[in-house]
Amino acid sequence: MQAPLDAETVSWYSATLLSIIKGRDFRMPQVTIYTTPTCTYCKSAKKFFEDHQIEYAEYDVSKDIEKAQYMVEKSGQTGVPVIEIDDEIIIGFDKRRIASTLGID
Repeated sequence: MQAPLDAETVSWYSATLLSIIKGRDFRMPQVTIYTTPTCTYCKSAKKFFEDHQIEYAEYDVSKDIEKAQYMVEKSGQTGVPVIEIDDEIIIGFDKRRIASTLGID
C-alpha cells in the first residue's frame, strides 16, 4: 500500500495541473526587482511578491553600479522600481501587468 501524499506534494500537483489546464507554463518565473531604499513603490512591489509567495532577486541600484547600468540598458529608465519577469520589463509598480505576467488571477 502506498503512503498518503503530504500537503505540500498535493499542493504542487494541484498547482501544476491547474497551470496545464490554463495553458500556462508551470515553472517558476525568474523575477528581479531593481530598487532603492527610499522607493515606496519598490516596497509595495516587494510586498505584492511576498503576499503571492513569488520568489525574487532584489538589487539596490543606489549601491550596485553594475546592476544600475544593466537596468538602464534593459529598460531605458533611471527610475525605480524596474521589474524583470523572465525577459519582460515592467517599469513601475503596475500591479495588473505584474499579476497578468505571473498568471495571478
